[in-house]
Amino acid sequence: MSQALYRKWRPGTWEEVVGQDPIVQTLKNAIATGRVGHAYLFSGPRGTGKTTTARLLAKAVNCTGEGSEKPCDTCPNCQAVRDGSFLDLIEIDAATNTGVDDVRDLKEKINFAPNVGKYKVYLIDEVHMFTNNAFNALLKTLEEPPAHAMFILATTDLEKVPATILSRCQRYEFRRIPIPTVVGLLKKNAEAEGISIPEEVLTLIARQSTGSMRDAISFLDQLASTGRAVTREDALNLLGTATHESIAGMVDALIAGEAGTAIDRLQTALDAGVDARPLARQMVDYLHGLLLAKNNRAGLIDATREAREAMEKQARKLEIRQILAMLERFHPLAADTNLTTWQPGLGFELALVESIESMTTLAAAEQPQAKGLASAGPQVGQHGASAVASRPASVTKSAAEAPAAAAQPPQGGIKAPARVEEGSRTSGVMAKDADISPAPPVIQVGGEVSSIAAGWKKVSENARRFNPATQALVNSCRPVSMKDGVLYLAFNSPVIKEKMEKQDHLENTRQAIKAVLGLDLQIRCMVSSAGEGSGQAAMDGENMVSVAVRELGGRVVKVSPVKDEDQGK
Repeated sequence: MSQALYRKWRPGTWEEVVGQDPIVQTLKNAIATGRVGHAYLFSGPRGTGKTTTARLLAKAVNCTGEGSEKPCDTCPNCQAVRDGSFLDLIEIDAATNTGVDDVRDLKEKINFAPNVGKYKVYLIDEVHMFTNNAFNALLKTLEEPPAHAMFILATTDLEKVPATILSRCQRYEFRRIPIPTVVGLLKKNAEAEGISIPEEVLTLIARQSTGSMRDAISFLDQLASTGRAVTREDALNLLGTATHESIAGMVDALIAGEAGTAIDRLQTALDAGVDARPLARQMVDYLHGLLLAKNNRAGLIDATREAREAMEKQARKLEIRQILAMLERFHPLAADTNLTTWQPGLGFELALVESIESMTTLAAAEQPQAKGLASAGPQVGQHGASAVASRPASVTKSAAEAPAAAAQPPQGGIKAPARVEEGSRTSGVMAKDADISPAPPVIQVGGEVSSIAAGWKKVSENARRFNPATQALVNSCRPVSMKDGVLYLAFNSPVIKEKMEKQDHLENTRQAIKAVLGLDLQIRCMVSSAGEGSGQAAMDGENMVSVAVRELGGRVVKVSPVKDEDQGK
């Protein structure tokens, strides 16, 4: 039986370890100076060299070679470790030895002296699988082991390791191995094995391995089993990935808003044997490339010159927020294990359709904004936001300046109450509705309010980045009027109004409006429970008559004293 390549080419010395230079250098220094610890914790993604480094450390501390470089990989102890026959290296799989009884058995044997080496090394793999009782049983021994004992813990899920264990170990975080490094090692191993394989296929394997060297070498091993020169088609079939053209075609369909075409391209890829999950990863990588291109960083895209130019062309047709919207829908699919179920393409199809819907919604929200705010000042930015240089001058007009506008009812402003009943109590001031002048001296610019209302959904989405509770409050109100740089928001409930009036929510809403619409406004809240216009006269606790006098040009013609019998009411 032939040996798997990832085992055959496992590093035997520190120099053969790739992608983890800081960790290797630190451990080499510790060995050279004789400052080796009694407990280590290696964490990081799978296939990044944790177990390999642990075995090298076990070799180094037990190496009997005469040179200064340890491990020498030639002495009997080093060869025994390499062959898996070294008695003083005890490897424990925590996934199958999870109980407290297993740890107690370890504690009983740890006091025995090493058989042949200087140290008895316990390598516990996937240590996060231990139960809480097992961790507790390990604590004291881990903190004060015998002088001849060393613990090396390895895990792919550091969050599940208790803090009491972490504090007793020297911790080393292993990183994913960069693609160029993976490609370089694969090329070296392929030449040693006599495997004919193009470098573009090696790059494809490196990308698919997502920084795991073991996965990359395993893919190479599988491709080499054909016994002939490896082609790009062989790699695509093995890895279950789509071609660059398939992904680019789907993105073209998304840009054009053609959901049917996008789904057709998806089905073509799935029918060719492409797995949905790797396809989702490729889509995320591609959209990330578009985001880089949109931010003038196309040089960072790992693709051919032709592919990079095509992506730059696509990026020019998209806004950044549209690319982000697509990323939000495809990124969860890359980690969704349900994509391998009986309908693997369903989640991908939904993401395609939702991406087109969101892009259409974003475009529709921007157009009325730009149109509604055109009269308020120059348009700035590329996302539909408009800035107004001078708020008061652009928000109000006097009746003398705009007689034609004064003849029409204000749009989006405060509506005159249908009736101010005689006898209503108002701080000693009474008025009749017939005596309120119909021509207001101050006319609200309705286009401003309507344009704010058109972009209110986007304001709500932006408010979420400050506080989800603020977003909920923004969804519970509507902009109804604006005067002198003050935006009035109507709520259907006084309770919700009071919550919004807390300083943090008001400030969050102000910042969201400024970010989306480019308008720096003050905000005042009111209650409007009976319809679109009702309650608008109750701005911030003001009564109808005072608002009618100030805002709608009414005048007081009669003041009636409050009757004595009404004083206590």
